[in-house]
Order: sequence, then C-alpha cells, then structure tokens
Amino acid sequence: MTITESLLHWYSQNKRSLPWRETRNPYKIYLSEVILQQTRVAQGTDYYHRFLAAFPDVHSLAAADEQEVLKLWQGLGYYSRARNMHFTAKEVVEKHNGIFPQSSAGLKKLKGIGDYTAAAIASICFDEPTAVLDGNVARVISRLYAIDTPVDSNEGKKTITDLANSLLDTNHPGTFNQAVMELGALVCTPKSPACNTCPVAFACEALKRNQIENFPHKTPKKTPTIRHLNYLVISFTKDKDEFILMRKRTGNDIWKNMYDFPCIESGEASDPKDILESGVKSGLLGEFPFVVRHVSDEYIHQLSHRRLLARFIRIEVNGEPELPGDLISVRKDLIAELPLPRLIDRYFATLI
Repeated sequence: MTITESLLHWYSQNKRSLPWRETRNPYKIYLSEVILQQTRVAQGTDYYHRFLAAFPDVHSLAAADEQEVLKLWQGLGYYSRARNMHFTAKEVVEKHNGIFPQSSAGLKKLKGIGDYTAAAIASICFDEPTAVLDGNVARVISRLYAIDTPVDSNEGKKTITDLANSLLDTNHPGTFNQAVMELGALVCTPKSPACNTCPVAFACEALKRNQIENFPHKTPKKTPTIRHLNYLVISFTKDKDEFILMRKRTGNDIWKNMYDFPCIESGEASDPKDILESGVKSGLLGEFPFVVRHVSDEYIHQLSHRRLLARFIRIEVNGEPELPGDLISVRKDLIAELPLPRLIDRYFATLI
C-alpha cells in the first residue's frame, strides 16, 4: 500500500470517537477547531459541549453578549480566539445570511480564520482538496521526509504543505487531513513516538536514519519577557456586604474586556510596602484607613512570549472609597459571574 492508503486504513481502524467527527456542519467544525487550538482534546471536548449547549448555531453565538462568551471561554486562555470567534459569527450572520463560505479562500476572509482553520473546514465540510498544516501534520511530514528546514519558518511551512498536498486523497480530503492529525496525536508524538505501530513507518526517512527525536526542526524560541504584577485586592463593607474593587480591561491586549484587580506593575520584585505607598499616592486607597490582611505567595502564569509573576495584596478599607478611573466595586459573591483571566480566577478561588 502507498503512504496515503496505509494512513487511511489505519485511521479507519484506530481513530478516536470525537463529537466533531460525527458532523459536517461548518459551524460545529469551526467551533471545534477554534477551541482545540492550544488546547488538549480532553479539555476541549468539555468546552465544545458547553458552547454548543449555550450557542447551538451561528445565529445564537452572533446574538450573544461578548461578556457571556468570554465567561464561557474562561480557563482556555488565548482569549483573542473567543473574541474573534464571536466577531466571525456576527460576520457570517450579517454578511453571509448565516451560511459559512464553502471554500478555504472565502473562509480566510473571515476574522480570525487562517490557513489551517480554513483548510480544515473546507476539506471536512465541503470536500475541498486542500491539506491542513498544524503541529501534528508538521511533525509527521517532517519525519517522513527528514526535512531540515524549521517547520515554523515560511519556507518550512510551504515545503510541508506542498508534501501534504502531494499525499492528499482528493476523493476524501477531510478524512485524510484528520488521519494525519490523528497519527501525530496518537503515534507520531513529540516524545517517545510509537514507531513500532506506525502505519507509515516503512516510508519514514527519519526512522531509517534513527533520528526520529531530531525532527521536526524549529526556530529557537526567544527568552520570554518577565513582568512583575502587584495586584491590590481592595475590599470594603457596605450594608453588611463585602465589595471588592475590580477593573474592566479595555486595552487591546490578551485580556481585553475581562476583569482583574487594580494593578501596579514593577520592573522587578518589589517590597509590598513600596507597592502600598504607590497605591496611596495614586489614590487607589482613598483617604480612609486600611489594613493589609494578606500578601500572597508569587503566582506564576506562563504565556507564549511572556512570564507573569504576580502577587496579590489583600487590603481592607474602613469606608467606601471613591472609584478612580476605570474601577468598579463588585459584591464579592458576584465576582465569579464575571469573565476572569485564569490568573485572577486562580487567586479568587482562595479568597474566603
């Protein structure tokens, strides 16, 4: 059998039963592809079911409030995915009468849909003969052909895409694409691949050279930027209820339109006393007396190119402070209903 035939036969016998493989509905495929970016299948499956329960079609997602979408997305990270998905749903409804474009070229005109997602939807839903390129596909193809070019370079991406297209079963392009991705997920894994059970081991150049672990080649990663975040968790009591000061992030960053606490960023780890002095000078703590209830240990939150080192200073103010700038006061028991970045949610879970 050829590489393509062997791969398709293996897939028919070994593929996982996943909910998005039971449909060719472009909305459901789109939803699954966005959720599964940078997300493990086990975790992504739960979110897939939650989103479909809340937004069963593109019309209901388009009509949703962004805060509702972000809250449902909470915990997945890379929140621009959720915002783009929501924007795209509106665009499909408003400009395409709720019908997704049926070609990869048309799909790529929608916000947040790149080459991979467009190829996945077009091949799976509409049988367009175009290969997908994700991390699994890059790993499988680079090992099969022992490609020395970094797979994350433009040249490497083109080389792998061309080779994947040369193997593509044009009669069943969606099945072929899913088969390659499944092989990368289950057999041709980043570490300790199961070459003895691989259906295309007979054609694998990296295996012949005994260099499986050397592929794929990637461009060296840059050292992540370190940011020191000092959060002031300021609370006060009003009518026997506890309120905490929060801010809605409106800047164009990864946590846009989500909520966190007032924050003082420092160039390096700072003494809590210095942070409190800055808080007083900036007016965050108002004119009322306050008590520092707790200073947390350091929380580490790793992003793709940034490493956040966060500390939370719990402060109780004796009086209702004025709300400078973009701050709002939220009753403590209602904070969980807001869309919170994972870092903030981790800390909030410790508050009693």
